[in-house]
Amino acid sequence: MPAVRLMLNPMRTAQQGVNVNIGKDGDEYKEITTTLSVHEEDMAALGVEDGAEVVVRTEHGEADFVCKTAKVPQGLVFVPYGPPTCQLMGGDTDGTGMPTSKGWDVEIIPRSELDS
Repeated sequence: MPAVRLMLNPMRTAQQGVNVNIGKDGDEYKEITTTLSVHEEDMAALGVEDGAEVVVRTEHGEADFVCKTAKVPQGLVFVPYGPPTCQLMGGDTDGTGMPTSKGWDVEIIPRSELDS
């Protein structure tokens, strides 16, 4: 199955915010920040089911995530901010002082494709 290109929108969630204050080394925080919310048709295009591991790549880096079917717009994927999203972010701020952190064109590859 070929890689699929989608648009990634990292976001803040209440659950992520509470857990960042508890600690970024906890299992719950790691699970929250590595769960990628994906439309069911995009999951089918990827050839994966809930719980499948994928690699997300940008021009700046890559990180591992776990897919979860969600009620999100087709073509868009969402994940709470965390260390994995930082691996995908470039350093250019376009003069704002904050790197671009939304609307990334990403390549998503099932981990099974890379491991075979």
